[in-house]
Amino acid sequence: MALVLWDIDHTLIDTRGIGRELSAAAFREVTGREMRRQASIDGSTETVIFRETAKLHGLSTTRADFERFAAALAKQHVGRAADLRERGCALPGAVAALDAFATARVRQTVVTGNVKAVARIKLETFGLDQHIDWDLGAYGEDGALRPELVARALERAASEPGETVLIGDTPADVEGGLAHGVRVIAVATGRSTADVLRAAGAHFVLPGLADTEALLAAYGREEITHQHPRP
Repeated sequence: MALVLWDIDHTLIDTRGIGRELSAAAFREVTGREMRRQASIDGSTETVIFRETAKLHGLSTTRADFERFAAALAKQHVGRAADLRERGCALPGAVAALDAFATARVRQTVVTGNVKAVARIKLETFGLDQHIDWDLGAYGEDGALRPELVARALERAASEPGETVLIGDTPADVEGGLAHGVRVIAVATGRSTADVLRAAGAHFVLPGLADTEALLAAYGREEITHQHPRP
């Protein structure tokens, strides 16, 4: 069966800065230190972000430290879900894209640097969770690099690369898909420009998800564009 692997941040949603605040609060809870700087987050997993941010503060961390951070980060997202909803947003076309793939009976899950609990909270907050099969996905606790996560999702879904499409907004997303022969549709909705995403090797590059027909054409399922499951 066909499978779509979604990235989350800057592909389906934008947290508009609150994500850093929640990470800082969780970092302070776990390390006892204020987070003065944060390691690069674009295309990274929480495993790497936490480890490298700790290094910027002169700290070394263990897997147990990361697990405590992941739990604290999830707690912060639960506690401030209202702020996340008010300040963040689903990106234009996200709902329609998810609905369209569901109408075509394409399985959908996420390959994200977020830990699983946070991924669920983010998509639930913006009503984007209805069509996601969480058991098939791969998350920030599953590996350090995107190719590892894509491999884990393919394994969990028992899906062949040729039946799978990855949709994301960073060169790391592109790299993760290409490493396993997965077709990649990149959207220039984050910090990476369309030219950067093309140079990374994305098979298709779109300005965003707002044009559902263009997305489905890139996916290769134009015939479902005439079905409108939700206004």
